[in-house]
Amino acid sequence: MAAQQAEEQNGSQNLDADREVCVEVRDLWKVFGPNPRRIVEDPELRNASKDKILEETGCVVGLRDVSFQVHRGEFFVLMGLSGSGKSTLIRCVIRLAEPTAGSILINGDDIVPYDEHKLGELRRSTTGMVFQHFGLLPHRSVLDNVAYGLKIRGVAASERYDRAQVYVEKVGLKGWEHHLPAALSGGMQQRVGIARALTGDPEILLLDEPFSGLDPLIRRQMQDELMELQAELQKTLLFVTHDLTEALKVADRMAIMRDGEIIQIGSPEEVITNPSDSYVRQFVQDASPTKVLSARSVMEQPPVLLYSWQGPKAALQILRDANVDSAFVVTRGGRLLGMVTVERLVQLIRRKGTYLRDALDPDMATCGGDEVVEDLVPLVAASRYPVAVVDEEDRFLGEVYVSTIISSMIRDTEVEEAEASETELNGEEDSANSESEEQRPSSPESADSKGTGEGVQS
Repeated sequence: MAAQQAEEQNGSQNLDADREVCVEVRDLWKVFGPNPRRIVEDPELRNASKDKILEETGCVVGLRDVSFQVHRGEFFVLMGLSGSGKSTLIRCVIRLAEPTAGSILINGDDIVPYDEHKLGELRRSTTGMVFQHFGLLPHRSVLDNVAYGLKIRGVAASERYDRAQVYVEKVGLKGWEHHLPAALSGGMQQRVGIARALTGDPEILLLDEPFSGLDPLIRRQMQDELMELQAELQKTLLFVTHDLTEALKVADRMAIMRDGEIIQIGSPEEVITNPSDSYVRQFVQDASPTKVLSARSVMEQPPVLLYSWQGPKAALQILRDANVDSAFVVTRGGRLLGMVTVERLVQLIRRKGTYLRDALDPDMATCGGDEVVEDLVPLVAASRYPVAVVDEEDRFLGEVYVSTIISSMIRDTEVEEAEASETELNGEEDSANSESEEQRPSSPESADSKGTGEGVQS
């Protein structure tokens, strides 16, 4: 099992390695206060705690030696509690906050040395930003707000309004083009902000807690709409949130931050199932695994598969030998054809049929390997048979039962309990060892004195 997990993890890493890196941050520091460079350059201060640095220098460490990569077209989430450094980090990425040390590479070019002219050009042509507070111009219409960035770039009025209209419609605001922002709800105003950022056709879109001020229902709708836009436009997204549920829903990968450092980077499923330390484990302990575990991660291999070239009598014998009532039928290339049962095979043989496809049961459900367990539960519960997991080309990958899902949940709980028990046991052993050390004579002389009564004060 461990070898299999390692192989899967290596495969995932190799897959990521093949993807083009769009944004890369290397050894990034952000220190607020007087003479911030000394924090980075002094070996003792560099490794000191935030509290010690504040006490000794009056400086606040916002980011400490942060490094990560974002692949082109990826939805990358920076996740953390208030004060973790996530908003500071995303602002440093386009130098709205100036880094103290480190490199920020966009398409392989370090932007830290950029002058104001090159930086302005980068912001206008390559990146777009959506803030928590919408920042709309209250005296301008929705269409004017969306087109404003193009106006600053000197785009002709007819072209900028045509492009703005396209994105107004993409975010679902058709019919609201000529209203002022005050006439719109919070969710609609945030749609204007997103449309304004997209109208410039940025390669990279940075979103700093864009939905945190919205009501829960509107927030979920906006999350869905943003994911739909991402599926269509394939931008590179850096998304900041303090909401774990939101992060697990939208992220391809996520970075968990604490005290200006990145603690763990991984897919939502990796973070939930393999937290890197006790902090991440506590951070995600209330998250439902059903929201992130995929069909691929919980599926099982069936005891037997049937193949399209086998005859009904041979197929029936295979099912009886395996002591099962049904099996999936696949082609030579592994493409799923359907499901047959003992009952339907017997009927086919009585009709003197010769092809398994004539015994296929139409009442069969399938799902993709990346579908989350939460969406699978009603599908699996309503199916008479296990649900077949298939890839994009309908190749058979495995099967999922209700019992499979329940077993995976129990297994995760058992792992957590085992880890907690091991931690508790280690603590008890450490305590016992400490007591034993205290009771053990510190030297032969002290042992002799205890044994003879010498050295005892009267």
